[in-house]
Amino acid sequence: MMITDLTAVNQELETERNNLRGPIHNISRAQWSIDEYCPKVNNVLERQCRAYQKGWELFQSSCYLINDPSDQKTWEEAREDCRGRSSDLVVVQDEEDEDALRHYSWYGEYWIGLRAEGGRWKWIDGSDLTEGVSGWRQKSPPPTDGQCVVSDEFKWRSESCAERNGWICKKKTLPV
Repeated sequence: MMITDLTAVNQELETERNNLRGPIHNISRAQWSIDEYCPKVNNVLERQCRAYQKGWELFQSSCYLINDPSDQKTWEEAREDCRGRSSDLVVVQDEEDEDALRHYSWYGEYWIGLRAEGGRWKWIDGSDLTEGVSGWRQKSPPPTDGQCVVSDEFKWRSESCAERNGWICKKKTLPV
């Protein structure tokens, strides 16, 4: 066999190995999800499933993770933490989300998924802030890039995204 043939075979094998890594990673992630939502009971094979993970709060039809307000992060760090948990910062889409924020913001100041972008208040899902869903203390302040929104004691306020606050992550429940 010539060197070019060996190089081609080596490249094929590397490609095949890399293609196998994706499914293995997905299997590991699936096992993690099963363990988080359906923990083993007394370390035996029997599992007890629930609609939300340990440490998360079930509020109506969604799961919320309320981080200890003493563990503070910038808005970006908070968002990365949520994403690492297969969730994101809270986006207020309906009355259920507003109720959850009112309920949990009683305990501290928390980043939510709203920031100023291009002269507009934008949710992290790409939607614009609408007047119908708004918890501003007074009239919404002018959106200035670099500003993010904190929920505290039932109301919102704008502050620099570089400030440090607690944060609330949200994700859907697991149907069980």
